[in-house]
Amino acid sequence: MRSSSGGGRGGSGGSGGGRKSGNNRNFRGAGNKGDQKGGRPRPEERRYDQGGSKPGGGRPAAGGKPGGGRGRPGRPAPARSREYDAQIEERNRERHSKPAVKLPKTFGEQEGERLQKVLARAGMGSRRACEELIDQARVEVNGQIVMEQGLRVDPEKDEIKVDGLTVATQSYLFFALNKPAGVVSSMEDPEGRQCLGDYVDNRETRLFHVGRLDTETEGIILLTNHGELTNRLTHPRYGVQKTYLAAIRGPLPREIGKRLKDGIQLEDGYARADHFRVVQQTGKNYLVEVTLHEGRKHIVRRMLAEAGFPVDKLVRTKFGPIALGDQKSGWLRRLTNTEVGMLMKEVGL
Repeated sequence: MRSSSGGGRGGSGGSGGGRKSGNNRNFRGAGNKGDQKGGRPRPEERRYDQGGSKPGGGRPAAGGKPGGGRGRPGRPAPARSREYDAQIEERNRERHSKPAVKLPKTFGEQEGERLQKVLARAGMGSRRACEELIDQARVEVNGQIVMEQGLRVDPEKDEIKVDGLTVATQSYLFFALNKPAGVVSSMEDPEGRQCLGDYVDNRETRLFHVGRLDTETEGIILLTNHGELTNRLTHPRYGVQKTYLAAIRGPLPREIGKRLKDGIQLEDGYARADHFRVVQQTGKNYLVEVTLHEGRKHIVRRMLAEAGFPVDKLVRTKFGPIALGDQKSGWLRRLTNTEVGMLMKEVGL
């Protein structure tokens, strides 16, 4: 027994190694026990024991609950009360139902509409085409040629021109009517006769006729709601010319044109033609053209009658730059932007 014990203490390296190894194990075991009783836990133990259970189904630490701890998988989230859900829903509703806050305009931003949009609405073409007009330096605003895109304008105040002609950007209407014979040159007639108003009675905006034509005289007459343009077109100061075709009976002396241009004495003063020519002759029947800027009543009929050639039929074919063309009798057409610009240029607008 002793030799066995001694051999164990002082035996071969293998036996000693085994005893020493056993002591090391006992030392580590003692350390573990000390740590469990009150010492500092090892990192791996601290990681798992403080959280509860090890991954993979280990036993939970003392006092721990399975799946315990905030945010750990396995623990069900606490249910919210209905009152709390109702409060959240009400808060969201109030936030989304608030009126949109009107943000202040960018510093330096001008009011009004973009120039190309105004031009497109006035019938000058698509917005892209209007942008090309601006790029080609063909557009003026208040006398200044526009050289950049995006300029904002006020259509009611700013004067806009394309190729030197004013663009009617405001809410004005311009029409040309080929008045038939027998129609009274007024918008209303107390006697119930056919009048100019019968051709535009479906318009919400009130229109005015520019000048007059005799009841039996046919031809072009302008209708518009632009008061200043109407006044200037009819005022003698601006001298807007009107052209007429008159059917008369001859023979005509050669000096008839010179006599009309020099002036015919009428009961209310001299009347002079600006231009006279023979358009057609069939035997004794003549079709003559007379141009003048006079606006007195029955002026063409009275001039030719005083010269000895009563008028059988009279048609006004041109008012300023606006020609009757092939427009049929009784037809109403809207003037183009170019024609409106030409009219305004004629009277300095």
